[in-house]
Amino acid sequence: MTEAPALPPSLWAATAPPGPETAALAGDAAADVVVVGGGYSGLSTALHLAERGVSVALLEAAVVGWGASGRNNGQVIPTHSRFDPDQFVAMLGPEKGEAYAALVRDSAAFTFDLIRRHAIDCDWVQNGWIQPAHRPGRVALSRRRFEQWGARGAPVELLDKAQTRAITGSDFWHGGWMNRDGGHINPLAYARGLAEAAIAAGVRVFERSPATGIARDGARWKVSTDAGAVTADQVVLATNAYSDDLWPGLRRTVIPVRSYQMATQPLGENVRRSILVGDVALSDTQGDLHFFRFDRGGRLVSGGALAIGLAYDPRLRRRIGARIARVFPQVGVVRFDHLWHGYVGITQDRMPHLHELAPGVVGWIGCQGRGVALATIMGRVLADWVATRSRDGLPLPLSPLRPIPAHGFARRIARGMLLLYRWRDARG
Repeated sequence: MTEAPALPPSLWAATAPPGPETAALAGDAAADVVVVGGGYSGLSTALHLAERGVSVALLEAAVVGWGASGRNNGQVIPTHSRFDPDQFVAMLGPEKGEAYAALVRDSAAFTFDLIRRHAIDCDWVQNGWIQPAHRPGRVALSRRRFEQWGARGAPVELLDKAQTRAITGSDFWHGGWMNRDGGHINPLAYARGLAEAAIAAGVRVFERSPATGIARDGARWKVSTDAGAVTADQVVLATNAYSDDLWPGLRRTVIPVRSYQMATQPLGENVRRSILVGDVALSDTQGDLHFFRFDRGGRLVSGGALAIGLAYDPRLRRRIGARIARVFPQVGVVRFDHLWHGYVGITQDRMPHLHELAPGVVGWIGCQGRGVALATIMGRVLADWVATRSRDGLPLPLSPLRPIPAHGFARRIARGMLLLYRWRDARG
């Protein structure tokens, strides 16, 4: 048996329940659909297909949740990271624009409903997500988002400075808005719970089974590994920021951006009660994002980004420690127990892309930093598409595969964009 790659150390790896017991693929297998990728979108797709009675095999190169699905901050956010509903309509037209807005609007509620339905043990808390405005000039952005999402039925609230202070426990922000559908989870525990639910529904999950090739096999597709192959009618690629060259050109359509996550030592109860009142999740309006939530042990979970990754550990401890002290002075001396990182998938146009790569081979890419909720509900979209073989209900138009020119250089430029974001943040 192939030895399982070790999970990178993180708070989630230290606190999540064990994952399912699986085996690596050995020999040949057959299914109606083979899913490549054991993150949220792959697992959700497999689960929803199996619930339709479709035979599914899932191949994961490492172990379930090894990539971004097990390493993110765990915030469940029912918005897009860059665009608002009216912009969806302007870009995609009324039908697709409103369909995509509805998908995003419902993504967090859908995720928490799935967690409840399958009794997934992932420390889930659905007490809302708040996006406070970091400068007075950004309060207008908060109002616009409140109005646009509220007009489409989202459970949102507009917050003035005093209300924001009361919820966040900080004078750092100038107002904001809140969506009550949001919240937070242990993201690795959630991925493992999705895998358990998928297996219970009949999905065959093969960990430690990296796909090495996709080729036609008569009227079907064969997805090969070093130790075997799965033959299926259809293939779903769900690899996002961790895509390789399995399908030519796919990897170069997305920029993987490193995101660092950190967790403090457990805070005292009095301090804990004064911050993020009600156990909400928070990420603000800055390009160099300030984001915070608590875990079940009372640790403040945050993180940040660096333009240059050299000596990232001590630099981040200083930088994010100073940020927490500035935003939440009641914390006092900030000490971190955990620091880890993963990759966020960013497309050139900052929108997710649905691809039909060949007849019977589909996928999506580009979570834009909203992977927990968006990837989960996109799994249902992919399952419906594959099961019905109809594009009619898709919330996004199909995107042609357009690799980003000079992809390696673009990755370096993306890191440098952080400096521009910080300059913009300071100007409001």
